[in-house]
Amino acid sequence: MRRRDIFRMGLAGAAGLFGLCQVKAAAVEEERQKVAYHLSDLDKVGFVLGNIKNHYEGTGGKVDIVLVVHGPALAAFKSKSASAAISSRFSGLVRDGLTPHACANTMQGMEVALTDLLDGFHAAETGGVVKLAELQRQGYAYLRP
Repeated sequence: MRRRDIFRMGLAGAAGLFGLCQVKAAAVEEERQKVAYHLSDLDKVGFVLGNIKNHYEGTGGKVDIVLVVHGPALAAFKSKSASAAISSRFSGLVRDGLTPHACANTMQGMEVALTDLLDGFHAAETGGVVKLAELQRQGYAYLRP
């Protein structure tokens, strides 16, 4: 085998290894965590927002988090009455990528419009529990702290 053939084989091997690295990087991106947090208890709002913050920090932000809020907990997210601490934590999490959904059934029962809630909320039009089931079907892990 000539020296130039050995060199060519080395380049081909390196190119193959580079391709393998790209495939591995793509696989890591596909392994991004997907998590749905379920929040309905008013007394757990601060705790759940803290868990979500810890989740972002623990994964280096490599996680897709959806927060589904229904029942009494939704009252904590009314823009006119939310505490400064909840409002600040929530807006920071939305900036980090949190996708919050408010149960349309709860909103109707509380006579609250989406515009009455802190910025960032989406309406779970078919209901909070239906939204959670849909997210689980899409591969989201279900967490109810």
